[in-house]
Amino acid sequence: MTEPVQRQGTVRRQGTRIPARAQIMGWMLLVLVVVLLAVVLLVRQFLHNDVRNQVTAAMEQEAREFTAFAETGRHPVTRQLLTDPRTLFRSYLETQYPDAAEALVGVWRTPAGLEPVTQAPDRFKALAADPVLLAQIVDSPEHFGTVQTAAGEMRWVKVRAVNDGIDGWFVTEHYPAEATADADQTVRMLLLVSALGVLFAAIASWVVAAQILAPVRTVRQAAAEISEHDLTRRIPVEGRDDIAALADQFNAMLDRLEDAFRTQRQFVDDASHELRTPITIVRGNLELLGDDPAEREEVVRLCTDELDRMTRIVEDLLILAKSERPDFVSRAPVSLAELTSDIEAKVRSIADRRWLLDGIGEGEVPLDEQRVTQAMVQLAQNAVQHTEPGSEIRIGSRLDREHVRLWVADRGPGVDPAEVEQIFERFAHGSGPGRGGAGLGLAIVKAIADAHHGRVLVRSEPGRGATFELELPVTETVEEQHP
Repeated sequence: MTEPVQRQGTVRRQGTRIPARAQIMGWMLLVLVVVLLAVVLLVRQFLHNDVRNQVTAAMEQEAREFTAFAETGRHPVTRQLLTDPRTLFRSYLETQYPDAAEALVGVWRTPAGLEPVTQAPDRFKALAADPVLLAQIVDSPEHFGTVQTAAGEMRWVKVRAVNDGIDGWFVTEHYPAEATADADQTVRMLLLVSALGVLFAAIASWVVAAQILAPVRTVRQAAAEISEHDLTRRIPVEGRDDIAALADQFNAMLDRLEDAFRTQRQFVDDASHELRTPITIVRGNLELLGDDPAEREEVVRLCTDELDRMTRIVEDLLILAKSERPDFVSRAPVSLAELTSDIEAKVRSIADRRWLLDGIGEGEVPLDEQRVTQAMVQLAQNAVQHTEPGSEIRIGSRLDREHVRLWVADRGPGVDPAEVEQIFERFAHGSGPGRGGAGLGLAIVKAIADAHHGRVLVRSEPGRGATFELELPVTETVEEQHP
């Protein structure tokens, strides 16, 4: 494959500069011209063959008629067989009416040379009786042939008249120039009609190509106007053909690009918003760092804590950024009972709480085991932040016909109903006690539930605890089966 040549900051591309509209019209006209030329040539060949066949049939018919007359022809008075060549040929020719391009000649040998008797149109009489031409025909060993004359090509057929010593020939001459000219005129007319057809096809293909390529031009213009600051441009889609499918795919690509840029901007905004505080703390402590070893130790501890918090924030932000990707979750059959038991075993090490297994569902469900475990551990950490040591936290699961449900329930202060939607936003904090972390944990839980096409439910009464439940469908959606 030929590589593009890099020169002065530009890439030299291989290919033609001819616009697609002109290429469509050009190829269409090329095919049309080739087809029409083939048709014209075939018609011309057919017409010329037809002229030759008609001429041949007419001359053979004349030859057969003369042969029959020569065998049975009799004198009108004596009723004797005609033995005189002059009388024989004259008797036959007086009853014939040759065509406009035909000449009938009876010729026999005499001591003075060849003597002809002709029956022909006036314009061909002298040519038909030309002794040189007749001698060429009579002396030819063939029974038919072609001779070039002043009137053009002349085709001939001769029959020998042998009857009681008659040494003569009956020659049928035909001049097909006019018939061939008529055929050529028909071909020229066909060429003219074909040229008009090509002209009409050129105009039609130019207009039709413009209509077909209009959506492509719209795509090109939209692509030229797109920037990272404006991805709202979309192409109107009409019809159900390939061009409409292209527009659909282009719009879908714009949707993905817009989501990607939105995720990128949100990631940058979130990171700059949340990382500003720990960076300020670290910088302030380092600027005030003295020579006292105890003070140094305290500053190192504070800086380490802030760096750990920054690490957790970055990791959470990366998880939220990945949640926008289609491969964020990979569903596979998972035993719900084993999944629940594993989650319960992992959360026990989070903090000193009274962990209870509230229920275990039975059966296999299509889930991303790691993401669901991550969401449940995050809900358990959220419950720990809002409860005291030794408080009861319940974990359980249940499977019904349409959904698998996993929950974490605590006996903390609960959630204000007015804040249920807010607490799942990024960097959101509830108004109750136990506010800690960056406020990204519940946003991650919601992202994992959304990626499973499920949701997070909250049941709470202020002062009586809260239950956070993951409700996930047990069947894969059409989007997952056919990405």
